[in-house]
Amino acid sequence: MPLKKLRPITPGTRNAVRPSFEEITRTKPEESLLAPLTKHAGRNNRGRITTRSRGGGPRRMYRMVDFKRRKEGVPGRVVSIEYDPNRTTRIALIFYADGEKSYILAPIGLSVDDWVQAGPEAEIKPGNSLQLKNIPTGTVVHNVELTPDRGGQMVRSAGSSAQVLSREGEHVLIRLPSGEMRRILLNCRASIGQLSNQDHKNESLGKAGRTRHLGRRPQVRGVAKNPVDHPHGGGEGRSPIGMTGPKSPTGKPTLGHKTRSKKKVSRNFIVRGRRK
Repeated sequence: MPLKKLRPITPGTRNAVRPSFEEITRTKPEESLLAPLTKHAGRNNRGRITTRSRGGGPRRMYRMVDFKRRKEGVPGRVVSIEYDPNRTTRIALIFYADGEKSYILAPIGLSVDDWVQAGPEAEIKPGNSLQLKNIPTGTVVHNVELTPDRGGQMVRSAGSSAQVLSREGEHVLIRLPSGEMRRILLNCRASIGQLSNQDHKNESLGKAGRTRHLGRRPQVRGVAKNPVDHPHGGGEGRSPIGMTGPKSPTGKPTLGHKTRSKKKVSRNFIVRGRRK
């Protein structure tokens, strides 16, 4: 997907690089697949802020994307490629032969009037969904399940893809976008192809207001605060973090400190970590 660099008419457009939306074929979403999306501004069920610097932004509706792809053996026609404000990749509106409608993640190469299908009889082409045991080695996939029938949980962002490397007994070895190699059960599903909007990483917001539209509030550095507000705060003039090392506002180690439990069960499925 190409990008467009805006003319520097204003300071906000001087450094802005935005998507051209050439692949978008429909501007209004399917109303039957919309759901209200309540914002919480980084607060949990007790009202406590658990994620700082969140809030604001326009109201959104949630597009009910089908991550499970359980509709096996029923072909579906791609009606439109649409923008989804809740994710970085594009979504495709599917009309199935039995009359049902759904959204799926749109891979590169999927266009209007193409047909997609899920199940063991589906072809190895972008948009189709199969179990990993039916996908040939070397195939590029996305929307990968971790647990059978739970729905895709990995490889769902713009331009991302994983690769099926080999089969080992009841597992398939997959290389994830981070470089991690992981074993996944044969019965888990995955969709074929690399996800669309691969130029998302090259976009530039251009101004602080665009960040506010995404629901992100300004972040203040810890060293610029007072000692009562942050472990890095205080001192005369500009001061370093200190001998105790970088800390979060609550005093926990951060900036590279490993927090993953060594007793986590899924560690047994990781063949090679993402850190080389």
